[in-house]
Amino acid sequence: MANLVNLRPSLSLSYDQECAAKRTSLSSRLKSAPSRLYIRACSTDDSLQPQCPSLAFSGDNSSTGGWKVMGTLLGLGAVLAYHDHRCRATQESPHIYTREEVRSHSSPETRIWVTLGCEVFDVTEFVDLHPGGPSKLMLAAGGPLEPFWALYAVHNQPHVREMLAQYKIGELSPEDKAPSTLKTSDPYIDDPVRHPALKVNSQRPFNAEPPPELLTENYITPNPIFFTRNHLPVPNLDPETYRLHVVGPPGGQSLCLSLDDLYKFPKHEITVTLQCAGNRRSEMTQFKEVRGLEWNIGAISTARWAGARLCDVLAKAGHQLCETEAHVCFEGLDSDPTGTAYGASIPLARAMDPEAEVLLAYEMNGQPLPRDHGFPVRVVVPGVVGARHVKWLGKVSVEPEESYSHWQRRDYKGFSPSVDWDTVDFDSAPSIQELPVQSAITEPKDGETVQSGEVTIKGYAWSGGGRAVVRVDVSLDGGLTWHVAELDGEEQRPRKAWAWRLWQLQAPVPAGRKELNIVCKAVDDSYNVQPDTVAPIWNLRGVLSNAWHHVHVHVAP
Repeated sequence: MANLVNLRPSLSLSYDQECAAKRTSLSSRLKSAPSRLYIRACSTDDSLQPQCPSLAFSGDNSSTGGWKVMGTLLGLGAVLAYHDHRCRATQESPHIYTREEVRSHSSPETRIWVTLGCEVFDVTEFVDLHPGGPSKLMLAAGGPLEPFWALYAVHNQPHVREMLAQYKIGELSPEDKAPSTLKTSDPYIDDPVRHPALKVNSQRPFNAEPPPELLTENYITPNPIFFTRNHLPVPNLDPETYRLHVVGPPGGQSLCLSLDDLYKFPKHEITVTLQCAGNRRSEMTQFKEVRGLEWNIGAISTARWAGARLCDVLAKAGHQLCETEAHVCFEGLDSDPTGTAYGASIPLARAMDPEAEVLLAYEMNGQPLPRDHGFPVRVVVPGVVGARHVKWLGKVSVEPEESYSHWQRRDYKGFSPSVDWDTVDFDSAPSIQELPVQSAITEPKDGETVQSGEVTIKGYAWSGGGRAVVRVDVSLDGGLTWHVAELDGEEQRPRKAWAWRLWQLQAPVPAGRKELNIVCKAVDDSYNVQPDTVAPIWNLRGVLSNAWHHVHVHVAP
């Protein structure tokens, strides 16, 4: 059976080689598998097509030749081993399951079920054989495959569906509908549907991050699993009636821009990494309690953005740089029941600098912005904390002071470890703009068991302000000795390194070691480096968490 969640090239093996290496194990498992297995000829639904719209991002260019060989082997083995059972199965009515029953089978102990369309499959026997790793397949455990197959379109091939058919155990009840838990008075009732792979930190407002094993699968993060940070309900805006109000200077002329008006400005495209100020907050919580969402390492993602330069739009309204301090204030069209909208600001000098490449973006990875990410227009401020990238942009103005929004004046600021909620003075600290150098390990996961011999370590690194990452150091022994990782991804322009570098390291596992304390730290082109512990950077809001990232793994005997 093909990789149900994600097909990706191995660092050392092609997919054909991976498949060949697993054929013996697959054949033996087929011989010992329970009599519940079906083959394609017995499927009660020949379409086996995902029922949700396909998405454009496959994230995979792997060879599928090996899977075709596997499909032949599996099909032949199933015919020989289960011919009698197959004949009986074609004459029997399929077992009917509810979605609730499927959800209850999401671990090896309860067996691992998934659905595709109206059919139910028990894939427990395949999990350990999954070429992308068991963790990838487990993302869909107890739920539908469609969202993952939509992300990785390579699954929509006949031989993949034929192999999946062998694991069919029944069908979903046609009357079974997932009941809505939302009431019509709920301001979040119109929020968009989200991808089930996202790890949810809060439902209302919705905040979620991709799991580490998917985060660095691609240099460009697919839209459906781009981390989501919302502060308020997601507005449902009509692109035909949408207007962006740009307040002009004294004596100038204010603008009221439709989407078509924005399209008339020169289109500019850039690759930019967005990171939440609270990324890796959970590590600060482990040291001492903080207030905020418990982000892991996934409150960061990268996309290719396109839109009009903010400096061009401001110039059209008559704005120009001035000698006195000034700020460009942004106001979103998302609001709470009192009508309070999300707002933020950046210095006018950054907004007016063509080299800063601040965008009024209307495209994300070649598509119109998804609703969760600001449709139809959002601000993208390269090198700056995600809190300033205001979504669902409704108003832009130039003011002598920064935005009076709560999220500018009373949040997203850093303080000394000695400051607590009784002594904090938000007016005493500047608002976060550029973020410090950052890196994290995405593979292997904490607590995982790795094989002896050699270990492959992957992760990301990024620094704010356009500072390029020049090196990532990785240690297997908690920081006593170090290796230099290989940097992947786009080459970075001096002072305009807006996007992350993905990195990887293949290192020998020291003989006799039963555990590894894997650590990473990044260095940027200003030779800023991550601190070794959380203690000196702890703060009551848990922001700016960029200490060395640790992952503890076991070594298989």
